[in-house]
Amino acid sequence: MRAEQTSLLYLHIAVLLFGGTALFSKLIDLSALDITVYRTAVAFVALMILLTLQRKKIALQASKDYLIAILLGVVVGLHWVTYFAGMQMAGIAIGIIAFFTYPVITVFLEPFFTQKKLKRKDIICAVVVLTGIYLLIPEANLGNQVTLGIITGVSSGALFSLRNLLQKRYFSHYGGPQTMLYQTLVASLMLCAFVTVPPSALTQSHLGLILLAGIVFTALPHALFASSLRNLSATTAGLISCLQPLYATLLAFMLLAEQPSIVTLIGGLLVVSTAFFETWSVTRNKA
Repeated sequence: MRAEQTSLLYLHIAVLLFGGTALFSKLIDLSALDITVYRTAVAFVALMILLTLQRKKIALQASKDYLIAILLGVVVGLHWVTYFAGMQMAGIAIGIIAFFTYPVITVFLEPFFTQKKLKRKDIICAVVVLTGIYLLIPEANLGNQVTLGIITGVSSGALFSLRNLLQKRYFSHYGGPQTMLYQTLVASLMLCAFVTVPPSALTQSHLGLILLAGIVFTALPHALFASSLRNLSATTAGLISCLQPLYATLLAFMLLAEQPSIVTLIGGLLVVSTAFFETWSVTRNKA
């Protein structure tokens, strides 16, 4: 029982830190791409140190796995760039709600990877999510920053769904920290050629926040999340992960004074409650 309680605490801390990651889109005065490059580079070093201290195996089991790791790293790199860009354009609350369309997007992408067929409830959930997103959109104009941020956030959710499905099918035999080690390395190397602010131009404030984002808000939560799964079911982990938008919105309100409107809260409730339902439904059917 004590082990389960400890794992539950680890899981909540991990989800809280995942939610807090969104804050850095506003705290770090850099482009979304620059934030992603430096954050993933720091996370890679932190994960390498962690795996070395734990004496965990770093090398992959087969040569083909390195090609899969590269593919996953490319997808996750694009996901993180669009994730931060969506927050910068639309604000943290709206950006993370747009991103959290990913559980429903996953349901629609999964038939391309498995024999699973769509059900009527999936169509209903999609309609509810689209209604929630519609409430968030201020105007049907790509020149509007919030509208563009929502589209970018949904794109980030789609990339995250694709990464999860690819990882589940081709890379699930590796642990969380080992998986993220290669993904952070590939993402950083892939995007570093496009950095607009070189390392020599980073201020002390930039460096401090980047280290905080890479170690405390990337490497640590992934390690805690992986550790919690030893004593908790995938159902519990998936459902608690749906608290991420709540944590992000609360942190943005407390630390950045971002106050979401009533319409945003209603739209967010529709999206997140649907994500919660889809997560519960999928994990229940697999039980």
